[in-house]
Formats: sequence, C-alpha cells, structure tokens
Amino acid sequence: MVVSRSEWTPEAGGGSFSPSRGILKIERNVAENHASLTDKKQAALAALRQHGKLVVALSGGVDSAVLLALAVEAVGPERVLAVTGRSASLGDDDLADAREVARHLSVRHEVLETREMDREGYRANRGDRCYHCRSELFDLLVGLALRRGFDAVAYGAILDDLDDARPGMKAASERRVLAPLLDARLRKDEVRALAEEAGLRLKDKPASPCLSSRIPVGTEVTEGRLDQVRRAESALRSLGFRQFRVRHHGDVARLELDPEGERLILDPGVRAQVAASVRASGFRFVTVDLEGYRSGSLNPGIPLLSQRIGPNRSSGQ
Repeated sequence: MVVSRSEWTPEAGGGSFSPSRGILKIERNVAENHASLTDKKQAALAALRQHGKLVVALSGGVDSAVLLALAVEAVGPERVLAVTGRSASLGDDDLADAREVARHLSVRHEVLETREMDREGYRANRGDRCYHCRSELFDLLVGLALRRGFDAVAYGAILDDLDDARPGMKAASERRVLAPLLDARLRKDEVRALAEEAGLRLKDKPASPCLSSRIPVGTEVTEGRLDQVRRAESALRSLGFRQFRVRHHGDVARLELDPEGERLILDPGVRAQVAASVRASGFRFVTVDLEGYRSGSLNPGIPLLSQRIGPNRSSGQ
C-alpha cells in the first residue's frame, strides 16, 4: 500500500491513502498449515520490498520488532524509519525496549506524542477504544510519511490477533497501513523464532498491550487510572512477576497471574509486599483472580476479528 500524496486527508477516524503502484497480492498456493516459516518470512519480505521507503510503527513488543527487522532486511536500514507513539497508556518498559530494538538494528527512531486522550471515543471506552487510539497513531504516521517522502506505513499485526477483539485493525485497514506479518500468516511462535534469528533480546517478551486495556469496557479512561495501573504493574515487575495484568476495578486491583506468579505469591512475604505496593499505587483493595492470567479478559461481548472479517483477511483488501 503506497502513499498517494494527492488522495490522503488526515480527518480523524476516517482518512485513508490509496496505492499508486497497486497492492501486493500474496500468493496463497501453499496452504497455511503446510507453509514453512521460511515461506512465510519470504512472503513478508516480498511484501515489504514492494515499497521503497518505510515507516514502521514500533510499539516495543516482539511483533513490531520483528517487522522492523524484516523491513531492514528487505529495503535496508537507511530506508526505514521506526516511530513509537508515546502517551499515558504506553508502559515505560515498552518505550525502553523500542529504543533498544532500533539501536540493535541501526534504524532511525523517533518518538511522537499522541493525543488519543483528546478523542471522546477513546476516553469513553465503549468497546472500540483501540479504534480511536490507532486512528490517532496512524493519522500521525501517515501524515509523517507524506511529509517525509516515505512510500508506506507498516505495523506488526499477526494472525493470532484475529483470535481477539482488535478494533484498531479497522483503523489500519481504512488508512491502507501495511500488515506484512499478518498477510504472511505468521503466528506468535513463528514471530518469536524470527526474533531469535534476528538476535532480538525481547524474543521471549510477554504480550504487552497498552495500559488502557486494564480498564473495563464502559469505564472512562483517565490519566489517573492509567497512572495507577502503571505504578502497580511496575511494582509487581520489580518483585519478580513476569506475565500478569493489574485490572482496574475502581478501588479494587484484580491481579491476573501466570502459573509462575501464582506460585510466587504463595510466599507470605511476597504477598505482603504485593499488597502494600499495589495499595500505594492508589487502590484500596488487592485481589488475586483465581482464573489466572488470560489475554483479553475484559473483552467479553466484543466480536473477535476472525468472526467479523473472516479468516483470510488481508490488509490489502
């Protein structure tokens, strides 16, 4: 998807840019279940090579890091710009990881301040919050691409994302933002294998969605609530917890822990530290969810992407 400088308009929630050199149609002559990792990697590289200069949305997670590594391999580091959107919902560790990845790959990296909190639809958190967040980010990135002479913007969606509620993918599709990993049918375990191949330290980094995902649908997103979650999760991380979520339920912090975290919190001393640290973040009560860590637990009732747009979704359609 190439930037068309005459057709794109940065209207909030609706702008798009149209391809002037056509949209790459990835060959699907190999069934997904039989395609090798090499096949999929080559498909992603072929998609990226259709574009001369690329802006890559770099979130600090493993998916966007692998996308950046493939973009460098496809067109060279001097023709790639990594951009991270920074706001109250971005975790401190994610920004640090994004900077490290860009340094490792010798890619120019810029941080843009995003203002999704200014969007009523984002703050209202009605279930389509991610759409408004990604609309803000992609409007900025496409505008930057147009001004700087880049040919396309790409982001790190993967096939697994279709198994969860991802309203932000609609914003990407509207703006013709590339999703090369998704189009190549790459799944998380394959992305991690490519991260190891590229020598990326965060190859085993747990999924790290924005902090707003810790706030239940229907509860307003505010900077104060985001700061509570940020401080509480930072405290748990410092205590040795690795994969977890601090869900915000007003006065109550509901902790979702992976099996390792559940074992860790059985220690009375650790449990006391957790309770004290989370309360110091602004919560009155601290609870541990008996169902443990699970991605998207605050998304019941939001249709999955695979249900809404089908299993063969391509960012080029």
